[in-house]
Amino acid sequence: MANNNLKTVAYLAGLGAIIVLVGQFFGGPGGAIIAFGIAVVINFGMYFFSDKLALKASRARPIDENEQPRVTSIVSKLAQMENIPMPKLYYIDSPQPNAFATGRSPKHAAVAVTSGILELMTNEELEGVLAHELAHVRNRDILIGTIAATMAVALSIFARMAMWNAIGGRRNSNPLGGIIALVSIILAPLAAMVIRMAISRAREYQADRTGASITGQPLALASALAKLEAGTSRIPMKVNPAVAPLYIADPLKAFGGKRGGGGFAKMFSTHPPISERIARLEEMASPFGS
Repeated sequence: MANNNLKTVAYLAGLGAIIVLVGQFFGGPGGAIIAFGIAVVINFGMYFFSDKLALKASRARPIDENEQPRVTSIVSKLAQMENIPMPKLYYIDSPQPNAFATGRSPKHAAVAVTSGILELMTNEELEGVLAHELAHVRNRDILIGTIAATMAVALSIFARMAMWNAIGGRRNSNPLGGIIALVSIILAPLAAMVIRMAISRAREYQADRTGASITGQPLALASALAKLEAGTSRIPMKVNPAVAPLYIADPLKAFGGKRGGGGFAKMFSTHPPISERIARLEEMASPFGS
């Protein structure tokens, strides 16, 4: 648990360092503050309305407690175990097995499940998935994601500053400055994207671990992830890419071929490879696991 949290802190610190360096170069302290302020305002609205936007984009509708007693019972039990408010529950009419959680805090949380996941999972597997989603709520991953997005937007603003600065020829008298500007235009937003993806993967690992600890059944979650891997690979689901990172398994995998694969592709994936997630859960279940 501590390892994933430390990674998240390190990634956020890396984003902050890039902002400081790029902002200082192009706009000085004043320019850095202005760009960061714009990013905060943009993402402030996203933070407070992210749940509504994500649910609408996923075409989710509220679940009546009498309509899905199985889901209601499991989530109610898990929420009581973790001493957090009961989240609002939503249903997505899609054959792809999947689920996600959203909301800026435990008091404003929502959990959505697809029809496919309800048909596919045993009670133990579904409990593991829902515990994973409540772990995102408890760990305030929406807040962490918003902080990362704020920094990334700030870097994008700096990149535009660099572009207009280069077009204006303000640094034509300094060839080294022009080279640095060009490199920053290309690499700063790219670096921000890579770090944001790394944060997303770290939070998925953490939610797996926290969820498995809540239920005490890491192998049930591992079994659920194996089914999710098969389901998301062959059953397409129309999801806005902006909300795809919220899902427990990449809902766009059926469209993306090697999304979430190894090597270079992994750097740009919001979800870690499910095989690695399963291996970590199996290690947790081992008598020698940590």
